[in-house]
Amino acid sequence: MISEKALKEFKAIYKKEIGIDLSDKDALESATKLLNLMKAIYKPMTREEYEKVQKRREETN
Repeated sequence: MISEKALKEFKAIYKKEIGIDLSDKDALESATKLLNLMKAIYKPMTREEYEKVQKRREETN
């Protein structure tokens, strides 16, 4: 569930970036979809993965 404060912040950011005022209903729907997308695609990197990336960077420089 998205708090009222978070929804208000989302609406302000949306207005600033997109230039459109969203209704509470539309903002809740859009914010929920964004959060669901982030949950689906975001996976924190493990220390092992990070070290592999750092090693590849060093090898390519």
